[in-house]
Amino acid sequence: MSTAIEARGLHKSYGDKVVLAGIDLTVAEGTIFSLLGPNGAGKTTAVQILSTLITADAGAIRVAGHDLAAEPDAVRAAIGVTGQFSAVDGLLTGRENLIMMADLGHLGRRAARTRADELLEQFDLVEAGGKLAMTYSGGMKRRLDLAMTLVGSPRIIFLDEPTTGLDPRSRHNMWTTIRALVATGVTVFLTTQYLEEADQLADQIAVLDHGQLVAEGTPEQLKRLVPGGHVLLRFNSPEEFTLAGQVLTAGVPNPEALTLQVPNDGSVLALRDLLTRIEDSSLEVGELTVHTPDLDDVFFAVTGQPTHEKALSA
Repeated sequence: MSTAIEARGLHKSYGDKVVLAGIDLTVAEGTIFSLLGPNGAGKTTAVQILSTLITADAGAIRVAGHDLAAEPDAVRAAIGVTGQFSAVDGLLTGRENLIMMADLGHLGRRAARTRADELLEQFDLVEAGGKLAMTYSGGMKRRLDLAMTLVGSPRIIFLDEPTTGLDPRSRHNMWTTIRALVATGVTVFLTTQYLEEADQLADQIAVLDHGQLVAEGTPEQLKRLVPGGHVLLRFNSPEEFTLAGQVLTAGVPNPEALTLQVPNDGSVLALRDLLTRIEDSSLEVGELTVHTPDLDDVFFAVTGQPTHEKALSA
């Protein structure tokens, strides 16, 4: 698989504050790469460097096959950027916003209007295309914002926290849109504080904390970094509960609830082994629940901070 983005020794400081401490990143073409991290971890700075908005203090960077330092214009021609805050002009209609972006890209009058109409249809904004963008809902504005990023048909798209502030339905709609883009061969570099978003979308995840990469892998690989997976067995009688404790000696018993928490990583092999032991011992289990670590657990384990959702609910 070809590489869309490759950075080695990426470093950025502001005075005495180190924002990026020599990180390495590799993003495969036609995939979704998610960069996670708490506020101030350096996510936005990484996006700004890779998208040529600011320069790195050190590091070798290639984007879309081009050396970022030597060929910044070629990199800009291959990428699109959707930032944390909408670039939509509320005093223009949706179609006018798209045509404005096409004009800035020197597409030509006829091509600009054709491209605007294509994107309105692609993002389900045809009916809203003639209305002022200030009348759009939050989800519609973010769809228009992303459509504006795609006017020049970029090969790589940087999405910096694209669903922040959206309601759950709008967020899921945006996920569907992102998946559809990647299905056409586009590469997406996504930063987010929403762990569910990364879990749903990302092929590869890197966790950034205090300017350093502290974990990297697929969602499933990251989840396996955290201990604590178990199967919770609930019994209908004290006799069965007592017998289970004698058979499954590694389990943690709760006599009041008649439950036994048995360490288990949730894999098919481990579950099959547990079920075989239950069957061989003729145990009558009332209820079985599998608990495996999620990305929230990973995030907390590697950064020492709660996730965005848990911080909000705390």
